[in-house]
This record gives sequence, C-alpha cells and structure tokens, in this order.
Amino acid sequence: MKYRHFLAILAVAQTALFSTPLRADDMSSETVVATVNGAQITMGNLIAARSTLPEQYQSLGSEELFNGILEQMIQQEVLRQSVGEPDKALQIQMENETRAIFAGAALENIAENAVTEEAIEARYSETYANAEPSREYRAAHILVETEEEALALIDELNEGADFADLARQKSTGPSGPNGGDLGWFGKGMMVAPFEEAVEKMDVDTISEPVQTQFGWHVIKLVETRLQDIPSLDDVREEIKSQLADAALRESVERLVSEATVERVDIAEKDAVKDDTLLAE
Repeated sequence: MKYRHFLAILAVAQTALFSTPLRADDMSSETVVATVNGAQITMGNLIAARSTLPEQYQSLGSEELFNGILEQMIQQEVLRQSVGEPDKALQIQMENETRAIFAGAALENIAENAVTEEAIEARYSETYANAEPSREYRAAHILVETEEEALALIDELNEGADFADLARQKSTGPSGPNGGDLGWFGKGMMVAPFEEAVEKMDVDTISEPVQTQFGWHVIKLVETRLQDIPSLDDVREEIKSQLADAALRESVERLVSEATVERVDIAEKDAVKDDTLLAE
C-alpha cells in the first residue's frame, strides 16, 4: 500500500513539474514526459520509439514528431493496462520479442564493429589494387529456333539486308522489337557460349550461328569499351554490405558452435501449427 501511495505522490509531483516547460539542458533519457494512471513514459521511451519509425516519418518537425509519438505511447499504455495480467500466450510473445530485440542489438553491434574505414579501405585494396579494366561489349542478336534458320539469316545479311530489320521480323527473343539490341554487358552477364563468341569477334562483324539453351543466335558486335576500375566511393556501400554480411555470418556461426545447444527430438512437428497449445 505504501508504494501505491508513493506513486500517487510522484505522479502529482510530476504533473506539477510539467507546468514549467523543461529545457533541453535539463533533460535525460529518464525525464518523465507523461504519466498514465501512474505509469511513466520517459524521454528515453520516445527516443527509442522514434528510432524505429520508417524513414518518411523521421523528417517530421520536432513538435509534430514529439506529440505524435507521445500520443501513440499514451494510447499504447492505456491499452496495455486494459489487458491486466498477461496470459500465457502474451507472456510467450513477450519472451520472443525480447529475444529478437537483444539479437537485433547484437547484430547491429557486430556489423558496426566490422565496418570500419580501415576495413573498407583494406577490402577495396584487396579487390581492386591489381585489377585491370574489364572490357564491356554492346551487341545485337537475332534468335531463331534452328541452325538452318540462322544460316539463312547470315546469307541475307551477307547480301546486304539490314540487321535491325531482320531482328524485328525474325527474332523470337525479347530484344527483337528493339532491332536485337542487347545494350552493354560485361563478363558473366551472358550465357557462356554467347559470351565466348562475342569475345572472339571484331567490331561490326556477324557471327556464325551460336547455340545456347535459348536457341540459335546470329550476333552482331556493335562496339566495345574498357570499364574503368571503380573509385572507393563508387563501391563503398557495396563493400560495407560485404563486410557486414561476412562478419554477421561468421559471428553467428561461431556463437552457435560455442554454445551448448541441445535439440529435443520432437516427433509430432505439426504441433508448431497448434495455437491452442499457447493456452496450456
């Protein structure tokens, strides 16, 4: 009873305190911004809630953001109190949420420690220091079903037919309406037989029929160029993602291997679909 009386006094004191607006210098994460039937909502609660908002809400003005989050938390608190003591299902859900929050915090910490400027620069140097500019190709093709059709097309081209016109008329591929134009592509972007044929061609020449799993191709090499080695800034985000992914994978595997994990053999795995078990 004495604790309930203390909370009532504390709530009155806090209400009186809010009659004088607090300045930023007077605040901390424990600063109470509202009470709901004696339950405190703190500035820390608001800040933590704000950090999880979608990006479009982060740009709202401070007053709108503050008031919006506070009202939402007041509503959440009165709803929480309306439930009373959590039942078994809710307790289990709270356990899962707590586990997920801790796991998320651990993953963020691992990624942050792995993605340092030194690590980024080292990965860039390792990947690109001795790299040579790669060649890119721009080609067009006409795709048909048989080698005989491909040879007939080559005869027409040798007699002066326009490649783009033939592609529009005869190609079964999606680039046909575009005159067969495939745009620019680099190594590994085309199936192997197609890529190997292109690499051996001279600009503005026509290939012999090339067979792939899609059919038979007649290829025209339009032009080539050397792709510059990217700058660090060009690939910074890609490298950061690579470093984080590698660190997370290694850390999770290591932590699991170091833990004492005992899996119970459950014969009836259909139980995972039985929501009634949550009440037991």
